[in-house]
Amino acid sequence: MKRIYQFLPVWLLVVWLAIPAGAANSIVWNGDTGQVTADLRGVYLWPLLEQVAHKTGWHIFVEPGTDKEVSTKFKTLPTGQAIKMIIGDLNFAFVPQTNGPTSLFIFRTTMGNATQYVVANKPATHVPNELMVKLKPGADIDAIAKAVGAKVIGRDDKLGLYRLQFPDTTATDAALAELQTNPDVLAVDYNYNFDPPPPLSAVPAGTPADAPVNLKLDPTTPDNPCQVLIGLIDTAIQPEGPTLSPFIQTPISVAGDPGTLSSFPTHATGMAQTILRAVSSSSGGTSSAQILPVDVYGPNTTTTSWNVALGIQAAVDKGANVLNLSLGSSADSTVLDSVIQQAEAAGVLIFAAAGNQPVNTPTYPAAIPGVNAVSAVQQGQFASYANYGSFVDMGLPGTSVIYMGNQAYVEQGTSVSTAYATGVASGSKTSNCDGWPQIQAAMQQKFVVPTK
Repeated sequence: MKRIYQFLPVWLLVVWLAIPAGAANSIVWNGDTGQVTADLRGVYLWPLLEQVAHKTGWHIFVEPGTDKEVSTKFKTLPTGQAIKMIIGDLNFAFVPQTNGPTSLFIFRTTMGNATQYVVANKPATHVPNELMVKLKPGADIDAIAKAVGAKVIGRDDKLGLYRLQFPDTTATDAALAELQTNPDVLAVDYNYNFDPPPPLSAVPAGTPADAPVNLKLDPTTPDNPCQVLIGLIDTAIQPEGPTLSPFIQTPISVAGDPGTLSSFPTHATGMAQTILRAVSSSSGGTSSAQILPVDVYGPNTTTTSWNVALGIQAAVDKGANVLNLSLGSSADSTVLDSVIQQAEAAGVLIFAAAGNQPVNTPTYPAAIPGVNAVSAVQQGQFASYANYGSFVDMGLPGTSVIYMGNQAYVEQGTSVSTAYATGVASGSKTSNCDGWPQIQAAMQQKFVVPTK
């Protein structure tokens, strides 16, 4: 198939990719000249693309089953020729975006089959000069902050959760060490960044797609023990159509006004429809389950462990008894752990995404004890993009079709698997009124984690 080339923007810096396979493995990408130099020996394509996505900012999509070893060496080739040398007999297409990053599609058959989103490989980062601290009841945060030279810039007195700001990195690290030994401190950690959610892609016209969700609301009394309220901890959500809007409660935000939302579906919109599709399947088409959308991103493309913690508590305070966390980070925050464990102790069932990198390293909050870590499976095996570590508790389908207006969109990843799991549990609860432990055990038996 013919390769498609486009002139790419020249704002990229010169970058080096450090690949563990050998000291010689590197790529130099010169954005000023559009030239690429590479020396690659036995590098697998997928981790290479993860680093390319991180360094360039491209959105990269790959057709399932196209991972391969890359061994090539060249000097000062144009970007299109460089990509051809790297991927060998595969096909590719660049799709520049007017108001967003360039998309790169890599495929064996057709561009439409390049659906696996490559998550940029980058180490865990945290907000500079900030700490999160959770205190014992009755502890004085203002006195503690003064003692370590911090300013309190965020607080939830009911939860005992506070956000501290310091003048520089040295002061931050010194305070972390000091607060870890303070008897009034239950937990303290950096305020970690969470990755942006994976993007959706439009389904090409004429492509067969699942029909829109068809679900009827079963009214219930407020004290119904079978009632389910799902806390959707995610991005801002867009209004649903008349069929699904009765299932969506008034959204709340802990991260500020997201501003005007585009006509393209947000991640939360996709997760809400996926949850309700699974609720419909597991309840026979009628359910009293509802979704409480909690925006922890606001106007930003990423979020932090502080906002996630506030979002979880806000959902629980509003009565949510199930939480859907289709988000993740490689960093394990002790403060976020404590907030989640507090919710679990209150009887809240939690599902979280295992991550969209085919590695066995844990993703958080999915790997926190008690959380149901959900990965993606396809034909009885882990999807090629899905995390498969020992922390994974269940595997569900990782692809969902959602609708906005008359356009269908496809979303793929362990975020989708998590939303399916949340919907299955919620629909089962409203139909059978089983206890959460019984539902959880049944799901782990049905949605078995494949061997790797």
